[in-house]
Amino acid sequence: MPTPSTRRSPGGPVLQDALTDALANAFFQELAAVGYGRLSIEAVARRAGAGKAAVYRRWSSKQAMAVDLITKAAVAAAEVPDTGSVRADVRAYLAAAAEGLRHPLASKIIPDLLAEAGREPALATALADGVGGARRERAAALLRRGIDRGELPGDLDIPLALDFLAGPLYWRLTVVNVPLESSYLDDLTAMLLSAFRAIDR
Repeated sequence: MPTPSTRRSPGGPVLQDALTDALANAFFQELAAVGYGRLSIEAVARRAGAGKAAVYRRWSSKQAMAVDLITKAAVAAAEVPDTGSVRADVRAYLAAAAEGLRHPLASKIIPDLLAEAGREPALATALADGVGGARRERAAALLRRGIDRGELPGDLDIPLALDFLAGPLYWRLTVVNVPLESSYLDDLTAMLLSAFRAIDR
């Protein structure tokens, strides 16, 4: 029987990746079921079939666990290949973002986290730095590739363009909860690129 792969925490014990994955899955299931406010490390450990110590060997607190796991999931969802075309890159980024927002767990987790972040400034800051910062950097790299290839203006306001990228899908899938027509992502890609190229500078 193959043994699970392992890794060592900095200055700490060897950690089993299989158990880490089980704890991560349990965290998201528990977060979707009860929300961040009621989530406990004990419940996550119990759902994963582990003890509390297994959690604390990996994360120092509930917030540390939440920020780490949510950031990793959000960054993975924002990874898109360099297709050689800014249009294809933007279309792939939007498709990945839409898939993430339509995930059954995400539809429960995202509104709850936003509500909790409004009540807990430390959580809001951690999520903004971890999730928001990491995702925006992936998208910014996509836009910079387009600038380098001459497909986008060299003086494009990248922070503003990133707001354009994130806003429409979030509004449609999370706020008003309207399904996407088959052509929506193609149309949105075309409109975004037109806006990026036509902004009065």
